[in-house]
Amino acid sequence: MKRILLVDDDDILREQMSRALQRRGYACADVSRGEDAISYVQHHDIDAAVIDLRMPGISGLETVAALHARQPAVRLIVLTGYGSIATALEAVRLGAADYLTKPVNADQVAHAIEGKPVSTSTSSVAEGSVPSLDMVEWEHIQRVMTDCGGNISKAAQVLGLHRRSLQRKLNRYAPGR
Repeated sequence: MKRILLVDDDDILREQMSRALQRRGYACADVSRGEDAISYVQHHDIDAAVIDLRMPGISGLETVAALHARQPAVRLIVLTGYGSIATALEAVRLGAADYLTKPVNADQVAHAIEGKPVSTSTSSVAEGSVPSLDMVEWEHIQRVMTDCGGNISKAAQVLGLHRRSLQRKLNRYAPGR
């Protein structure tokens, strides 16, 4: 039975993914922060880790680097809602074996854990949940904000927007609003 460590600050997603992977025959442990993941692997051996890119405290990329340094044979999978080519390349450079963009299902994560190609046949279009243009815009803005290190003025300049307009867009389309 493969031992999997799930590292995500989203409690609901982490718990649901853990249960789904356990139903597929994996032994799962889960933590909510990168620091906790590093501490966990100091005392436990794992076969794979699924790591969220954006978390409070140390980032998913820092967590990947630390886990890879401690247990180089572990298969590391980065999971993110803010995918970009730059972060994907950096994750692989630091030791990640795969980089998945949310939303993903447990079958896709299990394929990544096993080193199999991840099927995209269950895309959001097939599920009937095509994101709205507003949500796509908000996600693009989030990627630019990440690339700009959270600097709103710099992101507004890159996007060709006034800083205040960007702040309104961020507030208007934030999830949960």
